[in-house]
Amino acid sequence: MKAYLLIFTSLFFLACNTAIHDKTQKKVIVCTTGMLGDAVENIVKDNFEVITLMGAGVDPHLYKATHGDISALSKADIIIYNGLHLEGKMGEIFQKLANRKKIIVASDAISPSKLINNTDFAGATDPHIWFDVELWSEVVLYLGNQIGDYYPEYKEELNKNTKDYHQSLLDLNMQLLKTINSLDSSKRILITAHDAFGYFGRAYSFQVKGLQGISTVSEYGLKDVSNLVKYISEHKIKAVFVESSVSDRSLKAVVEGCKSNGHQVKIGGTLYSDAMGESNTPEGTYIGMLSYNVNTIVNNLK
Repeated sequence: MKAYLLIFTSLFFLACNTAIHDKTQKKVIVCTTGMLGDAVENIVKDNFEVITLMGAGVDPHLYKATHGDISALSKADIIIYNGLHLEGKMGEIFQKLANRKKIIVASDAISPSKLINNTDFAGATDPHIWFDVELWSEVVLYLGNQIGDYYPEYKEELNKNTKDYHQSLLDLNMQLLKTINSLDSSKRILITAHDAFGYFGRAYSFQVKGLQGISTVSEYGLKDVSNLVKYISEHKIKAVFVESSVSDRSLKAVVEGCKSNGHQVKIGGTLYSDAMGESNTPEGTYIGMLSYNVNTIVNNLK
């Protein structure tokens, strides 16, 4: 509680004392996740400075704002976050800044009818919308329009960049479908550490099961492990997948449980779920991350 009081106090004084940007300086856009940062960089190109708060391997469900984040947020002209409680511990900060900053909620791009509601928790909506490329394409168009409306002097160029990147995502989706269609439908069962791949499963015809719920804040117990071991053994699943932003301890327990149950299952690799890969790597981009994930899943489930 004291930490958040300090953050709010810092936000107040930083907001009051932030100098007006020089007109020759680039506008600053702060994004929470790597997926958003990558999308915005493709939209704005060199006209803006884009700052991403959460890097590789960071779990946004558990993320707490740092003093560096407060500094970045204070100088931001636009703040963009995913919403749907993905950045759960930062929600109050965005509310505090809403009357002083232009804030864009990426998930506002998606019609509620297209969102996945988690039946375990009334009113809980799955926030992992980037795993359906068609949905994420809608987010990209929305972000381009929102930024362009706020800065009409850049509107024409932003529209062009947005359309180009949107087409790249449509091309990506076709390539992913081609790869996935090489995997027999009976083998399309994806087991991960937490339930981050619901949109992926719906879009690409996979059955998806996570040991934890849609948020890593949720707990799992021995019964959850036992039920998953039974499911994997009965369906003779060849591989399960850990996640770069989640501890692998839980799934290692599942693998050991399957072994004790007489079924050999391997860890097929590490998937990028709530965070992309390291910067300056293919997996450090949205397109590279999705391509890597799909290739890893398909190659290990064949």
